[in-house]
Amino acid sequence: MADLRLPRLTREDLARRRALAPAAEDAFRAFSAAVFAEGALDQRTKQLIAVAVAHVTQCPWCIEGHVKAARRAGASPEQVMEAIWVAAEMRAGASWAHAAKALEMMPEEGAG
Repeated sequence: MADLRLPRLTREDLARRRALAPAAEDAFRAFSAAVFAEGALDQRTKQLIAVAVAHVTQCPWCIEGHVKAARRAGASPEQVMEAIWVAAEMRAGASWAHAAKALEMMPEEGAG
């Protein structure tokens, strides 16, 4: 099995990213902090949602970060995997549901 290594941002990279767009960087960090703060949903639940979404968006950095955060927030390996399966079902379900568009484009033989 191949071991996929992704580039890591260095402190210099982070500083450069912020220097190039400081207002956007600060706004994103504030938004992220607000979203993941304890609220109507606890942090574990929010991180499990993030794990699922990261798999749907296929962001390896997000997968890594949110799996670690979910575990730190108390999620078990079984809960993390169950969240991933929910994401898989939702992605597959969307394809299944969108078959309606394909059917619309292919009228039944002899119809109309």
